Amino acid sequence: MLPLKYIREHPDQLKAAVTRRGETVDVDRILSLDEKVRQTIRDVEELKARKNRSSETISEMKKGGQNPDDLMEEMKTLSETIRERDIRLSEQKEMLNELLMWVPNIPHESVPVGNDESANVELRKWGDPPELDFDLLDHLELANLLSLLDFERSAKISGSGFPLYTGKGAMLERALINFMLEHNTGRGYVEVAPPFLSLRSANEATGQLPKMEEDMYAVEQDQLFLVPTAEVPVTNIHRGEILTEDDLPVRYVSYTPCFRREAGSYGRETRGLIRVHQFNKVELVKLVAPETSYDELESLTQDAESVLQALGLHYRVVALATGEISFAASKCYDLEVWAPAEKRWLEVSSCSNFESFQARRANIRYRRADGKLDFVHTLNGSAVATARLMVALLESYQTEEGTIMVPEVLHPYTGTAVLK
Repeated sequence: MLPLKYIREHPDQLKAAVTRRGETVDVDRILSLDEKVRQTIRDVEELKARKNRSSETISEMKKGGQNPDDLMEEMKTLSETIRERDIRLSEQKEMLNELLMWVPNIPHESVPVGNDESANVELRKWGDPPELDFDLLDHLELANLLSLLDFERSAKISGSGFPLYTGKGAMLERALINFMLEHNTGRGYVEVAPPFLSLRSANEATGQLPKMEEDMYAVEQDQLFLVPTAEVPVTNIHRGEILTEDDLPVRYVSYTPCFRREAGSYGRETRGLIRVHQFNKVELVKLVAPETSYDELESLTQDAESVLQALGLHYRVVALATGEISFAASKCYDLEVWAPAEKRWLEVSSCSNFESFQARRANIRYRRADGKLDFVHTLNGSAVATARLMVALLESYQTEEGTIMVPEVLHPYTGTAVLK
């Protein structure tokens, strides 16, 4: 959430930033309502001051033997007016807060400007595309050949878009999760295993709500949401807390399944594991001091890249444009792996700096060495999402015989060097 002080002092900059994002926010309405709130506060404070003065006068009149009935009647009217103004103030604040919840974060000055992925900027590539000089099978053909996935039976359980991993496919999925958890704890992250359901307030804190509500799965009876990403529960671990400067940086790694409706997805984008409603992901979350957050973004991205490097997968790093970064992000890098049979790049990680946007919503602060309180900056990145990773891995490590060579780093987790 952006501070009201910033919006009051920089309305034109905010309007320009929202335009760069390709979104619409009625900044003038926010400012108008903000002024009404401030005026109502002034009115209520003046009325309460009058009430206090009248109370003192009534007390003095009683001591002096005077009849204060008329003034006491005025006090009743004044009290009712104050009650009505307090109700109005509460309603105005609620309306203002609802408007503020729809204001996106300000993109960092280094973010490429553009409304869609055509404005994204490729920063670097790692590795080479696999040299496969035979007719390639795509991940679905490989999964069917080796009995790794069963989408037909999963549809009987949950409908389309929910994968059922079977046999060595389930084993490989588990191996990837365990490898990524241990890989990142070895790089200094603390593992946490959070709940898979989260409160509305937790999703509001990280910016998933209200913007993405139609893409989320809700348990309406309990006012809970299935987590769309571990970013939500893990960032909220310290919601409402005051950390110390020595606590920072906080670095967590977590596995959760992720649930997303992916409303509006269709066609080639929904084949097999490329876009599903439930997928597994290992997530990295950081809480850091503001002055270090962009250095921390670079190191977070390198941590996510190290997973793909360890697996020997060809990938690239892309700086997302203003129209592509998430609602809460100030800057974001995507990691995309090459899928040889698909003949395209697949996004498996987004590494984002939210600056203080989430921390303000979640009220996560820290006390500096000089005693002053400040909001932390939050970051997160996938390291990584397994569904599309599985696509790239199966297609990159396939053999002409239809088997899958298992990357060496996974051998301790799979107990085999080849899937056949």
